[in-house]
Amino acid sequence: MSRLAPNGLARAAVRFKPASFAGTFVALMMSALIVSACGILLETGARASVPAERYGRAAVVVAADQYAHLVTGSGDGRSDSPGLLPDVARVDAVLARRAARVPQVNSAVPDFTFPVRQDGRALTGHGWGSHAFTGAVLVSGTAPRTGEVVLDATAAKAAVGDTIALETATGRAEFRVSGLAKAGTGDVPRAATGWFSDAQAPVLAGHPGKADAIAVLARTGADTDDVADAVEKALTGTRAHVYTGDDRGAVEEHGLGYAKETLTGIGGSFGGIATVVAVFTAAGTVALSVSQRAREFALLRAIGATPRQIRRAVAAEALLVAPLAGLAGCLPGIGLAHWWFGQLKDRGAIPEAVYLHVSFIPLLVAVALGLLTALVAGWAAGRRPARTKPGQALTDASVERLRPGVIRTGLGIGAVVGGGFLTGLAARSAGDDAANAALGVVMLFMLAVALLGPLVARLCATLFGLALRDGSAAVSLAAANSRTNARRMASAITPIVLAMAFASTLVFLHTSETRVAARQLRAGVIADHVVTDPAGLPADMVARAARLPGVDAAVGLLETQVLVPVGSGGDRWLQGAATQGISGSGARLAKVQDLDVRGGSLDRVGRGRIAIDKTLATSAHVGIGDRLPLYLPDGTKARPEVVAVYGRGLGLPAVTMDRSSLATHVTSGFDSTLLVRGGDAKALTPLGKVTDASGYAAARNTDSELNAWANYTMAAVLGGFAAVAAANTLVMTVLDRRRELGMLRLVGATRLQVMRMLRWEGLLVATTGVLLGTTIAVTTLIPMTRGLTGESPYIPPLLYGAFATTAIGLGLLAVTLPARAVLRDGRA
Repeated sequence: MSRLAPNGLARAAVRFKPASFAGTFVALMMSALIVSACGILLETGARASVPAERYGRAAVVVAADQYAHLVTGSGDGRSDSPGLLPDVARVDAVLARRAARVPQVNSAVPDFTFPVRQDGRALTGHGWGSHAFTGAVLVSGTAPRTGEVVLDATAAKAAVGDTIALETATGRAEFRVSGLAKAGTGDVPRAATGWFSDAQAPVLAGHPGKADAIAVLARTGADTDDVADAVEKALTGTRAHVYTGDDRGAVEEHGLGYAKETLTGIGGSFGGIATVVAVFTAAGTVALSVSQRAREFALLRAIGATPRQIRRAVAAEALLVAPLAGLAGCLPGIGLAHWWFGQLKDRGAIPEAVYLHVSFIPLLVAVALGLLTALVAGWAAGRRPARTKPGQALTDASVERLRPGVIRTGLGIGAVVGGGFLTGLAARSAGDDAANAALGVVMLFMLAVALLGPLVARLCATLFGLALRDGSAAVSLAAANSRTNARRMASAITPIVLAMAFASTLVFLHTSETRVAARQLRAGVIADHVVTDPAGLPADMVARAARLPGVDAAVGLLETQVLVPVGSGGDRWLQGAATQGISGSGARLAKVQDLDVRGGSLDRVGRGRIAIDKTLATSAHVGIGDRLPLYLPDGTKARPEVVAVYGRGLGLPAVTMDRSSLATHVTSGFDSTLLVRGGDAKALTPLGKVTDASGYAAARNTDSELNAWANYTMAAVLGGFAAVAAANTLVMTVLDRRRELGMLRLVGATRLQVMRMLRWEGLLVATTGVLLGTTIAVTTLIPMTRGLTGESPYIPPLLYGAFATTAIGLGLLAVTLPARAVLRDGRA
């Protein structure tokens, strides 16, 4: 019995059954690839930081919390749902005096950053006091006083003593150039810089009394941690936060917060789903590999191997294959993470100063998870052959078990019932509640397909045989084989279902939203002319446009976002809602923008009164006359009254409010869009880029399509993995059927007949997987899209056809190529 030692059995199995173990190796390698890539992105998001540049010379930076916090429940059930603010939260500038009184502090300087326009050219404005921590120095002239400005010497188009006209959030005004300065190492402007007096800068920024941050300069030799503790103690009760080290960089780079959310969302949310799918698929492949060797295990039992030796042999096989497969998958996983991260950075989702963080942790998790998957799946698949009595082992191994396990069947039926319940719940819900319920639908139905796979495969094979009962012998034999070997067929169907269900859900959710948004945008913009400018439009543009001949209405739009609490019960969170601040009345807005008002009146929109989209109203559980709690872009809490509800909040902003209520809570007080009814386009050209409604809609749709990249990438990663897993499983099953195919050749079947039979089997497997995956995707999409858009899902026929054709073609290819190799072999 020494030859039956588990390690020897495992090595012999790998040596004499290479095809089976190659399939297991590929499945575990792909699993490690997905897990390691998502883990790297998740860790990068958790550790992402940027070095301080503007605040590099400041020992401590005082700033507001850049997150709004929605607190629900109390006691042990209390939860805090943070939401990153769309704009910069600011602190009281007077806090600089309290910080400056700390003994170890040399000075504390309020910092202001705001956009400025000079003859259509964009400038960045600062208070002159910032030179103390940025290192900016005068080249000529003097520091600015009220009504004066110091310009960047490298980009200045004026000399000292000249008077220039500048536009800020407060309007157009003339300033005397008091000096020219050279930007310091702490100034990293995206445009030319202008410095204003410290007394006037807060007013020009549009936030009197508020500073973006306070830079605290320590005395020589002072310990940074001691200074930070002392400043924090001095500011107790003010809700201001103290930052040191790389945290100072997060204060000046607001995009870091969005980058962290993006990376953790991909690595966490999508990574969690991808990991479940990868592990689930790998487990199925391992189980298939073990079940294919049921005859060998039965023979071992017949000659005296104990159940423990069989189980240890399976475990030893996992130890031989899984670590190597995991290590082999980590290298392409690192490559995938680098490519994904680079694409996000190229699209501006991640600041240039953030770098991909690759450590041993996600790689170790990927390898360990693959090993655990192989051990558990092998143990589960090896239980039956290990505990079978030696006298019955060979008999049981020669016939596939027709009746699935009671526990497996019960869990599968439970998953079907749960999926059906969530489908009904999603159909009765709206907004985000419907979307959240629909997400559970796809997971439960996928679990049901996996658990009830043999029953589903046998049913599909039976229907296939009935539908083609008058077909050729190859068709009849394919149907009979599929019914008899339903477990083998189910192993191949499940990955195809995964690929179709997840890829279709991700892609067609986007196509549905995009189609509705584009239609709403085209129907909603009824202005004759649309004026835009990336740097912001002149402050007096509305008045200037209104005075032009033939102009009936001119409305400026200040576009940003607000955070709105949505959800129900204890499951509530903050959702970003696109917002437009309008200049003028709602009646004037109705002349240039058709929001499709469903209730109330836009005429009442004003200070403390807003109009919102119907989907947002449903998600937030408010109606006309109710007050909607929300957070303005800088985190200021507000409770405006809802005076109108409209239906085009997907293509147009979901919140409409008056401009004056919004302007003091954003960094840039310049309007981004001007809608004009009547007049001549040529006369509007001095204000910015002029287009018509259709051109404006086309440009907005192009921007939206760029955002679709993330959905398509996730669908490609997950769908591609599942497709490879399906092909891998089909190859394994064909290569394992040498004896069966050889028997067919011995009884007189030609190679062409055998190939036709295998092709029909592959077609049955692929078609069944496509149909089941499509059914799950549609069942998920209908309530989800109706809740989010109010309409049924839009599935582009050509795109769906490409998905289905790819799945079916891959299935046929995965059967044909190994079958030819087997048939060329003399043993077949």
